[in-house]
Amino acid sequence: MKRRLFTKLLALGAGSSGFAQLAAEETDGQKTDREPDELAQADSKSDNSAGGLDSPQDMPEPVTVADFVPIAKDKLPNATFEYIATGSGEEVTLRDNVEAFRRIRVVPPLMHGVSDCDLSTTVLNQPISMPILLAPVAALRMYHPQGAIATARAAAAAGTLFAVSSSAGSSAEEVASAAKGPKWFQLYVPKDKAVAKRLVQRVEKAGFQAIVVTVDLGEWKDADRRNRFSVPKEMLLKHLRDVGYTHLKDDISDDDLNAFNLRAWDLSLSWDFFKWLRSVTKLPLLIKGVLRPEDAKKAVSLGLDGIIVSNHGGRRLDGMPATIDALPEIAKTVDGRIDILMDGGIRRGTDILKALALGAKAVLIGRPYAWALAADGEAGVKRVLDLLKEELQNAMVTSGCATVADVDNSLLTAESLMRL
Repeated sequence: MKRRLFTKLLALGAGSSGFAQLAAEETDGQKTDREPDELAQADSKSDNSAGGLDSPQDMPEPVTVADFVPIAKDKLPNATFEYIATGSGEEVTLRDNVEAFRRIRVVPPLMHGVSDCDLSTTVLNQPISMPILLAPVAALRMYHPQGAIATARAAAAAGTLFAVSSSAGSSAEEVASAAKGPKWFQLYVPKDKAVAKRLVQRVEKAGFQAIVVTVDLGEWKDADRRNRFSVPKEMLLKHLRDVGYTHLKDDISDDDLNAFNLRAWDLSLSWDFFKWLRSVTKLPLLIKGVLRPEDAKKAVSLGLDGIIVSNHGGRRLDGMPATIDALPEIAKTVDGRIDILMDGGIRRGTDILKALALGAKAVLIGRPYAWALAADGEAGVKRVLDLLKEELQNAMVTSGCATVADVDNSLLTAESLMRL
């Protein structure tokens, strides 16, 4: 199965314009040993830090998100590593997601009398131990055999929430039964509305607390086009069956399976979809992929329960703004009426502090835990959550914030606020 077709499975990106042309241009037998653009240069230091280390056993225990990167790179096939690490087009958005945080400066007050802090908060009225959630990431079984199962257990152990991708590689029921922690289900929408309705009802029955609808579709990643990546047929077949296409047989040919997959998804969603979704579930609904204040206003007017400010980690249309740059205007527009979360570019605890200061209720991380999962499974995911939690605790105490509610934009320089 070609990498491009699998990208459709993972994130529906293959449904974007140009897919048919790419398929026509496919040439068998071509491979590339091209290395990723040093994680779009933004994370190049983490790659280079491996130096002359030859194996994960030679590497010290990770103490930052960046430390997981060379371990994951060592353990994964190059094409799989690049699927996690790279972005679309020239990777402008991928780089800017990280670099935009570096442009924001913090000015902590002195003599604040805070020696400890409480990171606990709520999202959609769900108590969690810290404002750090696990974002929906596709194909987690590619990074570790336990995939979403290990991730769910790590999130539960950390006391936080896991937003499970419908393309994670495990069914909603499998992930729900893996751990008792809170979970949301991220929905890519089957074109067959009967299948979609049954899936939503299964998600609700399994105990998920909310549904996240990802609406920023269309992927164009050069690395994935260069790499002639193949995955087992069983992975795609299991995914489609997990969604609800249970009629698919084991003896279906690769060509027929791929063709069915291309027809299986609704890539032309409109705002009316949320009216339909409201009619089939009582679960809270979030929209993921908001970058424009007008879209945030529309989400509020439709009665959605949450907004995730996101550019899909720089994996969609290249040239979109960094999410931290888009966040302030969206927060101003929403004005506290519903919860706002954001993802994209989170690498340090200070990044989380800045996001909270600019109006996010919490953040979601994607690549950091995917690297950690590849590096050390469930323990790796738990470790990366602990590291970010510790860094955020340090940043909050240093800034005189005893609770998450104490974090506001008074901690940021006037120059930083003017630039946003």
